[in-house]
This record gives sequence, structure tokens and C-alpha cells, in this order.
Amino acid sequence: MTYCTKQDLIDRFGETELVQVTDRMNKPASTIDDTVVNRALSDATALIDGYIGKAYKLPLAAVPDSLVKASADIARYYLHFKGVDKESPVQRAYDQAVTLLLNVSKGLVQLVEDTGTAPAPAGDGMVQFSGAERVFTRCSLRGF
Repeated sequence: MTYCTKQDLIDRFGETELVQVTDRMNKPASTIDDTVVNRALSDATALIDGYIGKAYKLPLAAVPDSLVKASADIARYYLHFKGVDKESPVQRAYDQAVTLLLNVSKGLVQLVEDTGTAPAPAGDGMVQFSGAERVFTRCSLRGF
């Protein structure tokens, strides 16, 4: 499951841009290459899952609009591959998407689904911790 679709990319960025960044066979570019689009969407989904998987149980029941936008911006960045300037709108949108994902993983931002509720958190809600065996105990310090 991806967080956005080819149609989402067309709606947000236009068919002309997608033709230009995906058609690597025809000169001049004339069609959208679905294989290239699907690879970018898959890579964007993998990146998003890596971040939000710490905070939410995957897969999500419904995709919040904020993740659709983030996925589209990340996929667009991947589609441009080496053709992005540091100050370009594509780079800024990618940076904002990654910042959002980082904040979600840290718990600073909460995802809200279309229903107005937050997705289920990862785990059972219980705090768990573990650590190494104690070095100093009553028995090991006896006599000091």
C-alpha cells in the first residue's frame, strides 16, 4: 500500500511535469512511465513507514491527508533525482515532509485521520524498558 497514487501526483504537480521527469526513453518526453512513478511511490512509502512505524501500528486503517501530501512531495523529489537545486520548491517540500515525519516519530506531531481520530499507537500502550544486568548488588558489595 502506498500513501498516494499516480493520480495524486498528477493533481498536485501536473501531468506535464510527470511526463518530463518519468519518460526517460523518448526524446522529447511524451508519456508518464508508470514503472518510474511506482518506484518513487514505493520508495516514499518505505521512508514514511520507517519514521511513523515507531509511533503508529502499520498499516494505517486510513491515510491522513498530511501523509498523502508528504508522500507526494517525497515521490516528486525522488522523481527529480539529481536535478534539484538546494533552494528549489521541490527540495523545500521534501525537507518539510521529512521534518513532519521526524516530528511524528518523536511524538511531537500526531497524525489525524479523516474521521478526526488518531490512528492506533504502536504496541499495547504499556511502557516497557530493559537494561543490562546490575553490576553492583548487595551481595557483590558485601564487606565494603
